[in-house]
Amino acid sequence: MSFRTSPEVPSPSATDYVEDVSPGGGALPPRAWYARSDAASLSLNGNWRLRLSPTADAQDDSFAAEGYDAGDWPEVAVPGHWVLQGDGAFGRPIYTNHLYPFPVDPPHVPTENPTGDHLRVFDLPDDWPAEGGSVLRFDGVESCARIWLNGTDIGEFKGSRLPHEFTVGHLLKPSGNVLAVRVHQWSAGSYLEDQDQWWLPGIFRDVTLLHRPAACALDFFVHSSYDHVTGEGTLRVDSDVDGRITVPGLGIDVATGESVTVPVRPWTAETPHLYDGELATGGERVPLRIGFRTVALEDGLIKVNGRPVLFRGVNRHEWHPEHGRALDLDTMRQDVLLMKRHNVNAVRTSHYPPHPAFLGLCDEYGLWVIDECDLETHGFTEQAWRDNPVDDDRWTPALLDRAARMVERDKNHPSVIMWSLGNEAGTGRGLTAMAEWIRARDAGRPIHYEGDIDCRDTDVYSRMYADHAEVERIGRGLDGGTARRRTLPFILCEYGHAMGNGPGGLADYQRLFETYERLQGGFIWEWIDHGVRDERYGFAYGGDFGEELHDANFVCDGLLFPDRTPSPGLVEYKKVIEPVRIGGDGAAGTVRVANAHDFADLSALAFEWSYQVGGETAEAGTLVVPPLAPGESADLKLPAPPADGRGAETGWTVRAVLAEDTAWGPKGHLVAWAQLPVAGARPEPVAPSSPPVPGDRTITLGPAVFDARTGAPRTIAGVGVTGLRLDVWRAPTDNDEGASWQSDTRWGQLWRKFGLHRMRHRTDAVEPGGDALTVRARVAPAGWEIGLRTVYRWTSDGTRLRLTVSVGPEGDWPVPLPRLGIRFGLPATADRVTWFGGGPGEAYPDTRSASLIGRHESTVDALQTPYVRPQENGARADVRWAELGGLRIEGDPEFWFTARRWTTEQLDAADHLTDLEPGDTVWVNLDHAQHGIGSQSCGPGVLPAYQLHAAPAEFSFVFSATGD
Repeated sequence: MSFRTSPEVPSPSATDYVEDVSPGGGALPPRAWYARSDAASLSLNGNWRLRLSPTADAQDDSFAAEGYDAGDWPEVAVPGHWVLQGDGAFGRPIYTNHLYPFPVDPPHVPTENPTGDHLRVFDLPDDWPAEGGSVLRFDGVESCARIWLNGTDIGEFKGSRLPHEFTVGHLLKPSGNVLAVRVHQWSAGSYLEDQDQWWLPGIFRDVTLLHRPAACALDFFVHSSYDHVTGEGTLRVDSDVDGRITVPGLGIDVATGESVTVPVRPWTAETPHLYDGELATGGERVPLRIGFRTVALEDGLIKVNGRPVLFRGVNRHEWHPEHGRALDLDTMRQDVLLMKRHNVNAVRTSHYPPHPAFLGLCDEYGLWVIDECDLETHGFTEQAWRDNPVDDDRWTPALLDRAARMVERDKNHPSVIMWSLGNEAGTGRGLTAMAEWIRARDAGRPIHYEGDIDCRDTDVYSRMYADHAEVERIGRGLDGGTARRRTLPFILCEYGHAMGNGPGGLADYQRLFETYERLQGGFIWEWIDHGVRDERYGFAYGGDFGEELHDANFVCDGLLFPDRTPSPGLVEYKKVIEPVRIGGDGAAGTVRVANAHDFADLSALAFEWSYQVGGETAEAGTLVVPPLAPGESADLKLPAPPADGRGAETGWTVRAVLAEDTAWGPKGHLVAWAQLPVAGARPEPVAPSSPPVPGDRTITLGPAVFDARTGAPRTIAGVGVTGLRLDVWRAPTDNDEGASWQSDTRWGQLWRKFGLHRMRHRTDAVEPGGDALTVRARVAPAGWEIGLRTVYRWTSDGTRLRLTVSVGPEGDWPVPLPRLGIRFGLPATADRVTWFGGGPGEAYPDTRSASLIGRHESTVDALQTPYVRPQENGARADVRWAELGGLRIEGDPEFWFTARRWTTEQLDAADHLTDLEPGDTVWVNLDHAQHGIGSQSCGPGVLPAYQLHAAPAEFSFVFSATGD
């Protein structure tokens, strides 16, 4: 049999190919990828021998010869990255956001070019067919590889996240086959792969030997459209090799190239119906999973099966904290299930095609996919895009090769509804050539590329990190731009930068998406923190491996922590994008349920109500909701509540859960919820009746003993209390610190400039008298005239102690406050926390959608959120009362509650979680107000509505013994 091949392969001893701008030589043309067929295959994954050299030419190619003794070489796992194996013996990972970690002189790379020679000796199975040919497939190698089999050079290639196949049948023997692969960390291809991620060389995806029988399947294209008017699907499979297509579930049996139209159930991300079929050629049977759907640009909108879609998406890099980008199927499935269970409906494969098995999971479980080409040249922005490869004709063949390998590999996945040319690669003729080629090959999917600001080559107006005001202007059609752009739908391909605590403002974005039809949603940056598991730090980030250039923890900006634990940001996002909207009037006992799905009705959901008294459920039951179609709503009546609320706060909680087990979630899985308040609690006043009593350097007031000199409490209800005072400082979050390229004010830096991290506390007066102890103070930073005039007024009814704090700003405050409240220390024995308020997780003013009002319990340690770089975390919102360490604390009004075993200053000083060591004090913050979070680590700052400006304030807390 014969195969089409690329141009002549360079001589085996040459290393010029490393800096050659071409995509390589010797590889077969790209084709559709499929996981299995009835043709034999042999996985070559496993332990390989590795020899690491410091330069590309340090060793000759004798290692590729049969009989070469590599017995003393160490072993590495394939798939894998050598820098993540061997405990540093094979080098270390490098992280940069956009700067190239080598001098920018395309296509040249440094002489210091770590090169890994890999060896694998294998035997053919006894039943390996004797007839036919064989193909060797590499699904991913970074960044440049040269291949030998049994001493014969078969080719070389670039394009790290793309498959490459080579004809090898004529070289195989029954046993003792020697596969040699030389992998270079740096190559000309590295200039096209400047994505925001770790640089990780190695053979990191599968290596497979495929038997190719005579008349086997080569390339084929499954066209499966859906007519939403007639309810019919049309199937045509174009194949390089003639054959037949059968789909038993539809009674289809036709020749390749023939069209057939039948009634079908369509495929969508919400209703991902797949039909099992088969392509049978003369020599091979290939299973097909067929989803009927049509993607079109109509009326200025992206429509699937005739309906506009709203993307509730995420950007997904491939990542595992121990294996890097070498992901197994279970990890990919875990990602998909987590997405589905958190209401995510779309994925942008930033910024390269993922392992192809991931797309099969998206087909199966239902996710919209923007499939992005393995292309980014972001580092050229430092030289105003001069010499950018995408605008240099010499590089165009490499760009077209990357586009073709993506499209041909992934074209048969119904989940893929858009092609993306790449990311942050500027503009140029090469991108235009890619777009033209893709359109000619596949007219059934729109083309995306954010960098094409005028939409010359693309079908979607896409932006990154546009602020809320600009997004609203775009939604209203007031953004201007070219005439073509103004007719196109808009998406935020990146927004809500999930670095550290945050992102904030997601609910405000979602309101815009659901208000303006042109705004078709967005994709959070990003899915997972790229922390490397490390015994020194727990998880390491940029700079922890001694990199010359790095961007620190900018690589940890995901909705999942590196171990795939959902962060508070993902919990918030799930709530913000929930596909069922529940509202109503709790006092009137009415609830409105609206279906926000694009395609699915509500028949898969069950609805439940519960009635809370004082944060505890008093009654519960089911709510009958009709199977509302997308866009429909219904007003329903709740049952009569219990007559006696005992003067406590009361309210309804309504939940939508899965009615039965599904492929992605168990029966009872929570999809959406809302709380409808009925009545507030009647507060119990603290009538001052216990006057302050002077003692030996102390003042006693009810259950508390104070220092007579400072006016600070020493004990309350027999519990030791230290350092109680006004507090305005928090350990700045990544979003507080902001990014250097952001135009918004970076409050974290200004807070430090104006000394909010080193506030001085001056006691002006301690005044016991009448029924109160009054302490007057001024809280201010050294070096500045601004300050906060503060009055602490303590009163007691004999058993309870009330603190009223009055704060008045002095001077012209140039910055908002990080927080406003009090902090104090309790003995380390304080551990169990019970509270009535928002929970169970953390919340801040612009990240509180998922905060459920109720009674919650935790330990102090469990209150902490383990951001990879320590920062402000763990606040619980809308707290009515909290109990900790023998004290009960009630707020007037509700407050934010935080407790941790280190000070804010220690938290601020820490670079890694391992820097934080529990002390002998539990530090408690009771905050009247908090500054919002925003997403300024790479996006807009805190919206004005969530900024905490210095202004007169008064708030109270009541302390008493818990009665334990």
